[in-house]
Amino acid sequence: MLMSLEGVVQEHYHHPTHSIEWCWTDKRPATITCNKAQTVEELLKRSSVFRLTAEKLKKKELVIVRDGKAISSHFPCNLIKSERLTVKYVKAEDKSKTPAVLSPRSRVQVTSQGLVMFHLSVNGGKDVAKIMRNLALKTKVQEVTVYAYKGEKVRHALRRDGRFCRVIFQKTCALSNISTDVITELSNLVDGLEGKTFKIILLSKSCPPQSLDSVFEDDGESQQDADETHSQQLATTQPENGNVPEEQAQTKWATAPGTGLVVLPGLQRMRSNLSSQFCELVKARKTRVPKMSRIQNLFRVEYGQNNQMCKEVKTMKTLMERSDSVCLVRTKVKTLGSGFLLFGEFVLTNGHVVQSVYNQNEMRLIESVTVNFSYEGLDDMQEGQVDVEEVVGFEFQPGVPGCDWALLMLRATLPLPDGLFSESGFLPQSCGICIIGHPDGGVKKIDPCLIVKPENRRQVVKRHGHENPEHVQMITNRFFEDEQLLTYESCFYYGSSGSPVFDEHCRVVAMHSGGYAYSGPQGKTQSVIEFGHPLCTIIERIIIQTVVTGRFDVLKDCIVCSGVPHKAIKAFLENLTERCDLPEFKNAVNNIVTNGVKVEDDYLKGIFENIFQNAEAVPMDQDKENC
Repeated sequence: MLMSLEGVVQEHYHHPTHSIEWCWTDKRPATITCNKAQTVEELLKRSSVFRLTAEKLKKKELVIVRDGKAISSHFPCNLIKSERLTVKYVKAEDKSKTPAVLSPRSRVQVTSQGLVMFHLSVNGGKDVAKIMRNLALKTKVQEVTVYAYKGEKVRHALRRDGRFCRVIFQKTCALSNISTDVITELSNLVDGLEGKTFKIILLSKSCPPQSLDSVFEDDGESQQDADETHSQQLATTQPENGNVPEEQAQTKWATAPGTGLVVLPGLQRMRSNLSSQFCELVKARKTRVPKMSRIQNLFRVEYGQNNQMCKEVKTMKTLMERSDSVCLVRTKVKTLGSGFLLFGEFVLTNGHVVQSVYNQNEMRLIESVTVNFSYEGLDDMQEGQVDVEEVVGFEFQPGVPGCDWALLMLRATLPLPDGLFSESGFLPQSCGICIIGHPDGGVKKIDPCLIVKPENRRQVVKRHGHENPEHVQMITNRFFEDEQLLTYESCFYYGSSGSPVFDEHCRVVAMHSGGYAYSGPQGKTQSVIEFGHPLCTIIERIIIQTVVTGRFDVLKDCIVCSGVPHKAIKAFLENLTERCDLPEFKNAVNNIVTNGVKVEDDYLKGIFENIFQNAEAVPMDQDKENC
């Protein structure tokens, strides 16, 4: 789902909406809209055109050129302003030479101080034969751009970038400013490098001196190489008979000749003891009865109490049949979200899904939009695709219950699946639910998950805060107290907004709409809690708007397809006119009856005249407290 839903996403994971232009080397440019923190590659993968080409060239290396300089695939998207990105692929470097991932001790803690960008020539200075791991990159660009976090060292930024050879970290190298020849050592902070261009030069062929906190950093050597290094150090610092002179025994720190590495006394004995303890620990864990993970326990307890949820074959068959009515909403160049056929030729999705392509003032789409009911495999993109003719209803007011929906009328040229309005129901209080949609704009998927009751929401948020202390979640008290929302823990994130939520009886009870997402370890997207708006609330908003705007064709289809008895419809509409917060609805109906507004349907006209023949107009600025 689109977790960047305005008004609910954490401030640190959301940034103002901006558009990025990109193109292949020999193709026309395209635009991708972004409003959340992510890498440039993640943003490009939202384009189906890019994904199809990337799949064919997955054995090659992606090169992204910004302003004539190559950026890394994990470059933050919010650093891209008005520049156009050129995307190309080059021959991949030898995978066996890929440097090791940084250890947790050496990772930089991201702060709120901001980012720094500086540039490096792909050609090193004198005595530096090779600095780029992939030589093919030098045939495409002359410079690369590196991003870094303020407060971190140059060495950390270059190693995280991943495109540089390990030799520059094993020798004493530095950055030389191309304009001024001023040298910046790799142990310096990056704060003063913004916008400057450098080349890597060699200061000394010896290993750089290490500080105590750098002992824990992984410089790309294998464990075997490290062991051999330690063995050589011990052999050069200890006599052959194993006796250590008294002067040396009293020394707390020793340095291996020619390396600058700090060697601890008794290191070999320490390693032996640790190795023995590790073997005992592994042996004990193998004999221990394994405990269930938190997720396993959650399913064991909740689904054990509700054993009818998604276990019977009949239930699963019903869900699969109703999944035919779920669709992917997209434009020609990007996916927008998910949706489902509600009734007749009308698809329901979230208002924020189509907000970027809909002009609310002129009430028209500014880009062509299609829906696809058959995208269940990579070969199904063109099958089951139907054009959207117009948006017949739209509301997007973050924080207002049920006011995040859009009703799309299709230009049906193909037989459509069954609408799900007749299979709707009210919110359950507990048990399990199932969501069917297109997360990340991918193929259609199903996610069974559990309802989080309002009184348990704080507990879920507190658990995530305990497990991820480095991430602060911006969740208001109103969210915890809002009993009109359906909350749950799902793995459906971006691209799945607008998905139907089914209860244990396969009834549509809500529309999956948003959540509180953040970037977890290794950049993986996670979410604290997700929510959906009740379908009954959305249907009520649709009926109100169709009456106020005079879209009686939509209202007629909605009422007829609902399967609700005539008396129940009259009672429902009569109740709406008695509500103090809907004066515009009552005035619209009164205008139909008293002023002879044309309703080209005897069925609807009869309902209005019978119920509202004595209706009186209500002032629009009426004080609700006096009703």
